[in-house]
This record gives sequence, structure tokens and C-alpha cells, in this order.
Amino acid sequence: MFQKFMNDFRESTGSALRLTSLAVAVAVSLFITTGFLCAAAFVFVLQKYGLLQACFAGAGVFFVATLLAAMSYSVRKRQISELVKKRQAEMAKSSTMQSALSDPMVLAAGLQIVQIIGVKRIIIPAVVVGGIALGLMATRRAAAEEDPAD
Repeated sequence: MFQKFMNDFRESTGSALRLTSLAVAVAVSLFITTGFLCAAAFVFVLQKYGLLQACFAGAGVFFVATLLAAMSYSVRKRQISELVKKRQAEMAKSSTMQSALSDPMVLAAGLQIVQIIGVKRIIIPAVVVGGIALGLMATRRAAAEEDPAD
């Protein structure tokens, strides 16, 4: 049992290491290729227009690339912050409900109500109310997923 676990761990670690090394090799090759393409473009512009224009052309290309990267970074950062805010709001809603249901006073009051009314008389209405609440929650969630404005 333990030996099988260790063999699986070794295989998964080995495959992850191979994939990581291949990804690093691809990244290095892409970096070198980009460097040669930039050098070729620089030499072409240098021969055609001159040194100053070649430097400005190279700077302009990298400036545009920097602006695109900065815009995509800011958009992604905003999306992540909105996602975090939504998750925090969901956690706050669920934690409020959990704290209310875990309060001993609320549980004691609920038990007393059940004892006074009786179990047989309260089960059917509780199931009906729970079903209605579940249906409303499902339709609200489906409507929120279909609405592209969110």
C-alpha cells in the first residue's frame, strides 16, 4: 500500500519535473527568437531609414507592448478584486446564517416551539416553506447567471 503510494508520487513528481523543464525550454527559446526578430527589425529599419528612426521604432514597439500589458494587468486586477468582494459578501451572508443557527438561544427557542406545537403539525409546513425557499433561491441564482450586466 505504502509502496504503491510512493511509486505514484515518484511518477507524478517525475512527470511534473519533465513538463516544467519543457516549459522552461520553450520560454527560453521564445525569448531568443524574440530577440533575433527584434534585432532583424532594428537592422532593417536602420538600413532603410537610419539610426535615430530605428531606435524610435524599436522604442515605439516596446512602448505599445508595455501599454497593452499594463492595461491587461489593470483589467485582470480589477476582475480579481471584484471576485474577492463577491466571495467575501457570500461568506458574510453564510456566516451570519450559520452564527444565527448555532446560537444556543435560537436553538432552545426552536425546540420549545416544536414541543408546544408538536412534531407532527410542524413537519409538513416546514417542508413546504423549505421547498418554496429552495425554489426561490434556485430561480434567483439562475437569473443572476443569465444576466450579463453582473
